[in-house]
Amino acid sequence: MAQQNPLHFVFYFAVPPQRAWEGFVSLETNRIIFMGGELETDLQPGSAISWAGTDADGNRITYVRGEVLQSEPTKLLQYTFSMGSSDKISRVTIELLPESEATKVSVTHDNWAADDVAYASCADGWPRILSRLKTLLETGKTFNPH
Repeated sequence: MAQQNPLHFVFYFAVPPQRAWEGFVSLETNRIIFMGGELETDLQPGSAISWAGTDADGNRITYVRGEVLQSEPTKLLQYTFSMGSSDKISRVTIELLPESEATKVSVTHDNWAADDVAYASCADGWPRILSRLKTLLETGKTFNPH
């Protein structure tokens, strides 16, 4: 089966690369962006990375899980990505580049299996996540997801 096309998004955040990096990796920011979801990782290549929380019944659930492939603070974070209990694995690459008073944030989500049902939700979700993060970092507050 053929792979699905890569998802690619570019945003410009009016913050320095260090602040953009912190936005992607801080526990507090992730809780805000993901409505209480908790980022769990030590950001070391080969280590696990996950976003987890509790469902309506109080049970612990994992929303996304993967493995850190590369981690260069303020520049690059790359990890594998699997939604929930799916056995389909894709890859996320977040690149941060300083550009005048801003940071160019480039997110590429690729290596999709043709039948990965997470593709549609990620195609819709990434622009929302990046918009919420940009707003939070620039203004100190953000908007609720749909």
